Amino acid sequence: MEYMGLNEIREKFLSFFESKGMLRIDSFPLIPKNDNSLLLINSGMAPMKPWFTGAEEPPRRRVTTCQKCIRTPDIERVGKTARHGTFFEMLGNFSFGDYFKHEAIAWAWEFFTEVMKIPKDVLWITVYEEDDEARDIWINEIGVAPERVVKMGKEDNFWEHGTGPCGPCSEIHVDRGEHLSCGPDCKIGCDCDRFMELWNLVFTQFDKKEDGTYERLANPNIDTGMGLERLAAYVQGVDNLFEVDTVQDVMKHICKVAGVEYKKDNKTDVSLRVITDHIRSTVMMISDGVIPSNEGRGYVLRRLLRRAARHGKLLGINRQFLFEVADTVIDASKSAYPELEEKREYIKNIIKIEEARFDATIDNGLAVLNDYMKDSKEITGEQAFKLHDTYGFPLDLTIEIAGENGLTVDVDGFGKAMAEQKETARKSRKDGSSWESDNVFEFENAQPTVFLGYDTLEAESEIVGIAAEGEVSAVISEGEVGVIVTKETPFYAEMGGQVGDIGIISAGNAEAHVTDTKKTGDGIYIHEVFVDKGKFETGNKVRLSVNVKNRTAIGRNHSATHLLHKALKEELGGHVAQAGSLVTPDHLRFDFSHFEAMTSEQLARVEDKVNEMILSSLPIVTRELPIEEAKGLGAAAQFGEKYGDVVRVVSMGDYSIEFCGGTHLTNTSQIGLFKLISEGGVAAGVRRIEAVTGEGVLRYIKEKDNLIQSTAKILKTNLLNEIDKKAEVMTFELKSAQRELEKIKTQLASAKANDVLAGIKHIGDIDLITAQLDGMTADDLKKAADDMKEKIDCGVIVLASDTDNKITFVAMATKAAVAAGAHAGNIIREITQIAGGRGGGKPDMAQGGGKNAEKIDDALARVDEIVAQQTGRTL
Repeated sequence: MEYMGLNEIREKFLSFFESKGMLRIDSFPLIPKNDNSLLLINSGMAPMKPWFTGAEEPPRRRVTTCQKCIRTPDIERVGKTARHGTFFEMLGNFSFGDYFKHEAIAWAWEFFTEVMKIPKDVLWITVYEEDDEARDIWINEIGVAPERVVKMGKEDNFWEHGTGPCGPCSEIHVDRGEHLSCGPDCKIGCDCDRFMELWNLVFTQFDKKEDGTYERLANPNIDTGMGLERLAAYVQGVDNLFEVDTVQDVMKHICKVAGVEYKKDNKTDVSLRVITDHIRSTVMMISDGVIPSNEGRGYVLRRLLRRAARHGKLLGINRQFLFEVADTVIDASKSAYPELEEKREYIKNIIKIEEARFDATIDNGLAVLNDYMKDSKEITGEQAFKLHDTYGFPLDLTIEIAGENGLTVDVDGFGKAMAEQKETARKSRKDGSSWESDNVFEFENAQPTVFLGYDTLEAESEIVGIAAEGEVSAVISEGEVGVIVTKETPFYAEMGGQVGDIGIISAGNAEAHVTDTKKTGDGIYIHEVFVDKGKFETGNKVRLSVNVKNRTAIGRNHSATHLLHKALKEELGGHVAQAGSLVTPDHLRFDFSHFEAMTSEQLARVEDKVNEMILSSLPIVTRELPIEEAKGLGAAAQFGEKYGDVVRVVSMGDYSIEFCGGTHLTNTSQIGLFKLISEGGVAAGVRRIEAVTGEGVLRYIKEKDNLIQSTAKILKTNLLNEIDKKAEVMTFELKSAQRELEKIKTQLASAKANDVLAGIKHIGDIDLITAQLDGMTADDLKKAADDMKEKIDCGVIVLASDTDNKITFVAMATKAAVAAGAHAGNIIREITQIAGGRGGGKPDMAQGGGKNAEKIDDALARVDEIVAQQTGRTL
């Protein structure tokens, strides 16, 4: 067996299965598409579920892939041993009703023994104990010795998850040598390192029913999975994934930055493994569109980044460094994932921003956590939440650090504190829709709807499904809300950020308004309707008419979005990528990857460029092309989308070309005009632009014109082109008047302070000043108290004010008074309660408020006694 690098092994695997007639598929993004059961893709077959279930047609009946995967159930264990990691690559070959056991087994053996040159005498096989078919293939067709084919129980060699498709599996193990044995009874299934599973072949041949019985599938499937790093570790003769060539390159970079060596100190090794694994996961996640946040997959990314950053500090790295290590991760994998090179600067900037944010709070946070851990056995939920909310500590990081110091964390209390902060749960559905997306209607006669809306906005079809007032029905009548499903439709369903069409469905005297159009995972178009008159029944022939004005307005905004995307790339750089969009009749919203706010000059140039392309009257052409041909033309793929062999491409002259399934105009001049409304941040590394086009620009101009007219009226000028000068003059006059007013107020405050000083009281050697100075703000009171404090050596000043129905108390104490025991914060805390309010502060200065003006005198009268008690003086 010869040495091979990880990248070479990956290519060997994919090329081998291409030679068996399989389609090589690029890795799917780590963000699952239309699968809410997963936070991140965690296996090779996960993104192929629609192909296995039959919900979607696969591009070919046999495929092969190397899938990026993230698994995070035990992040805290990563680093403690060399066995655990969060990121890995899963090699796999799959069949959707095509080849089955004979081929899957034979090809696996051929790849191992002939391509990888693994000696046959180190390979062991496990099969499900009732799968005699697989056992016979291994022994009689492949020639494996019977004693090397081991039967295992359902727990080890049968794949199932609830009801549905399932089946037995066969695993290929490698014997790494007796020196790793756990003893004379060592065998496959032991927890030692001698026998290592390399490849799992799953034979999906049954359908498990609700009653627990199994029915044979007419068209069984094949799903195999093999960890690339694990195979590389064996082929390269190293102990674990952290010693594989490409992973070692990353670790060596970290060692160089930290000035340490691997395998010299256990604590150092833990930190090196943590950083190495987490930065690999981080780079891949950001590349696929994950952004650090406080929820969902964004929270997973933030946990990984911040855990890596903390372990950097444990290694003595007291600067931002992860973004530098990202270069090595990208260099190691860019041959397989070219998008890493394309997004290099973007990935590094996201990491750098997150590192900086954590760096700004971690030291203070650690100080607070260390304080919490003193003389304590548990970090309370409130304390853990404060670390999370104020210092950016993910809960898992707090748990990990506490555990290292022998403490536990009240996780339930943390959850309660988090729930209290969020007064209401996040809504998972849009408000105001007549048909909620969680409603699942089963229409017996409904097949995937044929969409006609690219070519026509009117069509005739037959109703194949109806739901009225939330229930499947054969009829929907006047005044009812529901859905209508037809065989064909010109109505575009909400997809890819573009909202659904509205319009009319009619049949004879019956008429229904379509208020929205959606599409199910099965490809059925749902027309949400309100029946204005008459009734509709299943089987009726109907006319479907899309609202032309609405569709045209949507087209303006959608086509403008493509021009905007291209203009942003030109202005900001190639790292710009779409991160989300919304296209409605009224406006467009475009989210894109960029790491800082755009300047007003950049925004102006982008707006000018889009309008230049609009006025250039570029033809808008849509074509269906083979995907490789489309890529060759430079077509940009939309974020998070996976495409088949043939794609729809929208081009606008020679300026913009993108993959797109939405609806567009036929010429850019039909957009009219484009106007940027706002630009801002929505997440780390993601900016958002909102804009209007066509009639939206006209409305914008009218709104601004009305604003100018009303502003001119307020400024009492008829010369609209001089309102800025008029406003400048009035602003200058106002500032001058404010300065004069401040002078008068200062003089008044000084006079009042002198009056108050004349009534100074003495409690022993402590000077005491109390007074009510109505009409003064809190800042005025503070200034007055400061002035008085400068005129006494050892004393306390307490002032109150009732201004515009707002009661304010301010207390100050000189250094000598504080040394004698005076505490302004405690004085305010007690006297504000008398006035029905609250407050507090430091020993030398405090502030508070009250609600009952009639109690101000009582509150001030109490100060004498409080000061005497604090300082031990007698009245």
